[in-house]
Order: sequence, then C-alpha cells, then structure tokens
Amino acid sequence: MDFKNKIEIKNRKARFEYEILDKYTAGIVLAGTEIKAIRLGKASIAEGFCEFKNNELFIINMTVQEYSHATYFNHAPKAERKLLLNRKELNKLEKAVANSGNTIIPLKLFVNKKGFAKIDIALAKGKKLFDKRETMKDRDNKKRLDQIKKMHRT
Repeated sequence: MDFKNKIEIKNRKARFEYEILDKYTAGIVLAGTEIKAIRLGKASIAEGFCEFKNNELFIINMTVQEYSHATYFNHAPKAERKLLLNRKELNKLEKAVANSGNTIIPLKLFVNKKGFAKIDIALAKGKKLFDKRETMKDRDNKKRLDQIKKMHRT
C-alpha cells in the first residue's frame, strides 16, 4: 500500500525558537479517526511539546481536527498522544530533559510508506533574544546575497 499524497506537517517556528541538539523519529498511538484526519492534512504541531509521564513520552497540544465523516466515535482534538520510542532512547531523553533544562519539541509529522503516522522530535534548547536576532540577520543577508547573484547572472 503506497500513499501517493505525501503528508508532511512541519513546525516552522521550532528552528527559530530553539537550538536543535538531537533528533529522533517516533511513532504515535492514534485512534481510527485521528489517522484519517492526519492523512487529510488536518493536523497542527505548532504549539506542541513533549512531556514524560510514568516513564512514557506524550505529545501535548498537538491538534488533530475532528474527522468530518465520523459519527459519535470521533476523537478529542487536543488529546495527549503517546509517542513510541525504544527504552534506550527514552532513558537518554528523560535524563537530558531532567538535568539541563532542555525540552522536547515536534519538528515534523508525516505518514510513511506503510501508512503509519510518524513524528520527528528534537531535543532542543531555547534560544535567547540575541540568538534570534542573529538568525534573522543571517536570513536577511542570505536573501540579499541571492538577489545580488541573480542580478549578476542575467
């Protein structure tokens, strides 16, 4: 079963707000109507973050809109959803979050070739205001440089 429509829901603010330290790909435990809504692209991870509860990792504030063709079996849009990683990765993440004040944020939600929803998460550290200004300055300089290159090519 090969899915022709590629579903990739990205967290665009993540790279601006946080410094990415390490990346992981995790599975998500979903109900039937949740995966159908994600396959339609009706999800958002912009406000999402991950938290440990009872040695398990959950994603909080991830919004999956209700599936339009469902009856009363529909899901809650902002429910906590369990993430699936192996124990070694979970222990490493839990230690990193507890000791140094880092956080775990979602980067990208996608559907793989088998039709399973996966999420790329990152161990991240919040940027300070001057780091954000530096990022904006670098982006502007790159844009100007590209414009100059384009003008000199023609």
